[in-house]
Order: sequence, then C-alpha cells, then structure tokens
Amino acid sequence: VQLVESGGGLVQPGGSLRLSCVASGFTFSTYDMRWYRRAPGKERELVALQPSGGAGTNYAESVKGRFIISRDNTKSTMYLQMNDLKREDTAVYYCNVRIWGADYWGQGTQVTVSS
Repeated sequence: VQLVESGGGLVQPGGSLRLSCVASGFTFSTYDMRWYRRAPGKERELVALQPSGGAGTNYAESVKGRFIISRDNTKSTMYLQMNDLKREDTAVYYCNVRIWGADYWGQGTQVTVSS
C-alpha cells in the first residue's frame, strides 16, 4: 500500500489549495478514504471522509462549507479542495486508508496559511 500526497504550500488567508493523494497497492475504489491533519502541538484530526461509493461524505465542523473531498477511482486519486483557508488550517495533511483494521498513511503535505 502506498499513499502519496501533494499540493501543499504557503497560501494567504482566504486563499485556496487543492491537495491530491495518489494511491496504489490496493483496490482504491472499494475503500473509504480519509484526510487527516496535524497542527503543531495538537492531536491528529480527522478532516474529511469519503466512503468508497462516493456518497455520504463527512467533514470536521471546523472545515464544513470550506473544504470538499472527492475521488477519481479511475485514477486511484483522492482530492481535498480547500477554500477560504484560515491560519488555523495550518498543518501537515495526510491521506489515510484502513484495510482489514490496519491504518496506512502517506508522508504528508505541509499547508501553511500566513500573510
């Protein structure tokens, strides 16, 4: 199993970024996928989840209305569109898949929101 995130960077408050997570080593279309983040000095937080079927996405309250999770099963890729970014969104963002009870993680991509 391999998960590779990309798309992070430095953005001003109010700006947007789109993160990608390319998956390999498992049948991507059959698994729920998640985005997590870890901000400095804080616990890891579940940001968004998209079930394997695509419907029934869930978001953390802090990002509802601003972030959109999506997936392209033909490309084994998951996305996180982040709009109206705030300083408190600064964190390392990770994609995650749980297979037979085992969690797999990417290396993470840094998102920094600062003026």
